[in-house]
Amino acid sequence: MSSVADSPQQGALPAAPASSSGSPLSHRTYRDLLEQAQVGVFVIQQGCFRYVNPKVVELLGYTEAQLLGMSATAVVHPQDMPRVAEHIRQRMAGVAGVAYDIRCVRADQSLFVGRVFGRAIVFEGEPADLVTLSDVSEIQFARELAEWRARMLAQTELLCRSGSVEIDLSARRATLSSGAYALLGETHEPGTLSILAALRWIPRDERRFLLSIWRGAARGDPFEFQHRILRADGSRLVVLHRGVVDVGADGVSLRGVVILQDITAQREAEGRIQELANYDELTGLPNRVLLLDRVDAAAHAAQWDEGRFALLSLSIAQVDQVEETMGFGAGDTLAMAIAARLSGLCRSEETLAHLGGGEFAVLLDPALGDGEDTVSQRARAILDGLRLPENVGQTEVYLSCSIGIATYPADADGAQRLLECAQTARLHTDNGASRIAFFTPQANVHAVRRMTLESALRRAIGKHELTLHYQPQVDLLDGRLLGVEALVRWHCAELGDVEPTEFIPVAEQTGLIIPIGEWVLRSACTQAASWARAGLPNVRVHVNLSPLQLQQPDIARRLHGILLETGANPAHLGVEVTESMLTVDGEHAARTLRELKAIGVEISLDDFGTGYSNLGVLRTLPIDVVKIDRSFVHDVTSAPEDVSITRAVLNMAHSLQMKVLAEGVETEGQLNLLIANGCDMIQGFFFSAPVPAADIEQMLRENRRLPERFLTRDRRKRTLLLVDDEENIVSSLRRLFRRDGYHIVTAHSGAEGLQRLAEVNVDVIVSDQRMPGMTGVEFLRRAKELYPDTVRMVLSGYTELQSITDAVNEGAIYKFLTKPWDDERLRAHVAEAFRQKDLADENRRLAREVHSANHELALVNERLEGLLARQREQTSLEESRAANARGVLENVPTPIVGVDVDGMIAFVNRDAQMLLSDAGALIGCDADEVLPAGLCEVLTLDDGAHHRVELRGRWHRAVCRAMDDATSRGKLLVITPEFETEVS
Repeated sequence: MSSVADSPQQGALPAAPASSSGSPLSHRTYRDLLEQAQVGVFVIQQGCFRYVNPKVVELLGYTEAQLLGMSATAVVHPQDMPRVAEHIRQRMAGVAGVAYDIRCVRADQSLFVGRVFGRAIVFEGEPADLVTLSDVSEIQFARELAEWRARMLAQTELLCRSGSVEIDLSARRATLSSGAYALLGETHEPGTLSILAALRWIPRDERRFLLSIWRGAARGDPFEFQHRILRADGSRLVVLHRGVVDVGADGVSLRGVVILQDITAQREAEGRIQELANYDELTGLPNRVLLLDRVDAAAHAAQWDEGRFALLSLSIAQVDQVEETMGFGAGDTLAMAIAARLSGLCRSEETLAHLGGGEFAVLLDPALGDGEDTVSQRARAILDGLRLPENVGQTEVYLSCSIGIATYPADADGAQRLLECAQTARLHTDNGASRIAFFTPQANVHAVRRMTLESALRRAIGKHELTLHYQPQVDLLDGRLLGVEALVRWHCAELGDVEPTEFIPVAEQTGLIIPIGEWVLRSACTQAASWARAGLPNVRVHVNLSPLQLQQPDIARRLHGILLETGANPAHLGVEVTESMLTVDGEHAARTLRELKAIGVEISLDDFGTGYSNLGVLRTLPIDVVKIDRSFVHDVTSAPEDVSITRAVLNMAHSLQMKVLAEGVETEGQLNLLIANGCDMIQGFFFSAPVPAADIEQMLRENRRLPERFLTRDRRKRTLLLVDDEENIVSSLRRLFRRDGYHIVTAHSGAEGLQRLAEVNVDVIVSDQRMPGMTGVEFLRRAKELYPDTVRMVLSGYTELQSITDAVNEGAIYKFLTKPWDDERLRAHVAEAFRQKDLADENRRLAREVHSANHELALVNERLEGLLARQREQTSLEESRAANARGVLENVPTPIVGVDVDGMIAFVNRDAQMLLSDAGALIGCDADEVLPAGLCEVLTLDDGAHHRVELRGRWHRAVCRAMDDATSRGKLLVITPEFETEVS
């Protein structure tokens, strides 16, 4: 609103307006007009009201007399004062004024929203402000209500997944709501746009259909239909389109309103309802019913043209494992992920079905036939496609799939029977391994055998048919027997000796592994305790835990109970788990391993290298020993790649403070290579096969060890390997170096040299360059890969400088020596090589000692930190208890005085202070000096008996007791008044 009048010049009173006759209005008439105005008008001068019209009085609730002279700030809400001050400042600076809203305070302290507009004027000769005031509270409320309703409409559209569009058909323009933009996946609202531009969100093949409906729409007659829309991310939604056309507010233009509602889920649900009878609800794949229908159809078609086809039965064991350990939801998640992956692996002509849990089936394209090679190739492609892990929450799950194959009509002539044959073939594969097996008549025999084994195995423990054999584990540092692995054996009265590879999978599949595993634990602990009582050298008995055992929530408690029951020392027990067991619910597995470690048992990771362990996870687990799988030890002397893997495992394990045990060691060459690469322990037939407990006891009594020549401790005899294809050269070199006291080993070719390296611990190698089959550089490169700690030199009479220089640069060769040689210089070079070897060995020994010392120091620090933390916790607890006790004593309605061992008063509660107030402040004073004589006598007696004492004219009973039954912590004096016993 504007002021009443504009002043013709700054500082003058506004002139009175002219009347209709042209003469100016009188000042009285002018004033009457102001007082009749329905807008508040007032004059502010020097911050106070100088004039107010009746409307101002009405708006503010004050009388005119109250307002005149009142500070204008009294009617302005304090939080709006800065805004008012800013407008005044701008007005004084000559900026044209504008109307603005503020909160005004009435006389009764209620608020209303006022719209004010001020002009600078001259009033009675002095500068002033002429201000108009209107109550716009209702307008403000209406605007806020409209904004709130608009927001609620937008929120409603979002919640309902709907949006609205206003269309001006005459102007061919459209305005979309925020809900419509959200439905379209647009991140901004561009405002009104042309109908042509809006059509970009309609699929091209549906635009003509949509426009034809709108063109045929009758005014005022609502219509609806369904169509798709294109979202910003390229996805499509199905929407229910409701619209109406009517005349606009101007009575001329045609306008339309559209409501779009997302019904994509509804449409999908309708389609799914139609398919539920034939499709698996979880994965959306065909179920057993539809699979058998399609197998029947394929069989009928094959009868006409003598066709053949194959049916695959797949089982992924990890689905059931995840369900058992992480819950059904996690199992469903994994099943769906597997279904999606299998769908990508199968061809359009094939039928993939989900039969429940981790069981699937694939009806191969009949055009492939039933050829074993072709069908095996398809099955192998499916296996390869399942090698990568799936993520279930934060857990990586590696999959193992078994596939059974049955063919029509060779194995069965009906759908149900064909599926059963494929399932039987699948059961014939190894448990837990990714295998393929065709159905054979023997598969039925295998199924019967499996049921027989299961039945007999259920009775095996009760009939005492199970026994334990033990395979020694040997320390490569001193050769002693330091542990054994307990291996279960079964001699069945009806079936004879049953191999573990046959009955352990049955036990795993049927859950019998739980009672069998507990029997093994108890028997192993009993045996360990027996050996300890017999005074035999300490050995650790290692027991394999099955996946089902590790999944038990109380396995640590059970194991602790067995240790207590058998009297076995936890330090004499170890448990072994496999890599695959850590891939299913890794958090639970890690928690269980920590609980087992807390008991004091050793944790070993078995079959390392065959699974998919995450090294980042391994470093957080309490693993003490890593066992290299036998597949990386077997034929290691002829496979450098395997040696590289073995060496990598050794380095990784040692860096994580773990020891390494190689299992399956059968030859001297394997042993020497493992020793050369720093392996800590071995297990295998080279030392001993699994044997009964009595044989282990005999080994311990005899102190059986590895022969001295195999041990990794420092050797007194230095070994030199000479390799040359010329016998006279070898003989000459042997004679030359014999005077230096070396243990000399010779070879006449590179291959023979590698064999010598596998048999003997070699320090320095001197090899000829030109040899048939393998040059000296090639031989020394291979020696570096297999035995990196050796010092290698090449001796050549030919100038093949490039290959030798390359070998020197890459570290395969330590030195290049020429033929013919100078004896003394050659001896000096070899002596220097041995010194380099000794220095490197010493550095490695020192590094191991430093590493071990650091590890021990870290453990000590960790234990110290734990001890300090417990001490701090105990101190805090004691302080808390002391504070609580002090609070209780302070408020006990009985006088209590605490006296320390030196006789000084340390505590006085409220009632005691009141009773003994005559003595003044008590705390910190000697009890003998401030307490009444009667109380001092009771303190001296300290007999725990009640004594009568007169205090302040009344008899009391006082008793003195030591704190915590020990006078070393002071005494408590408790005083109780005797009622009705005033001293006369």
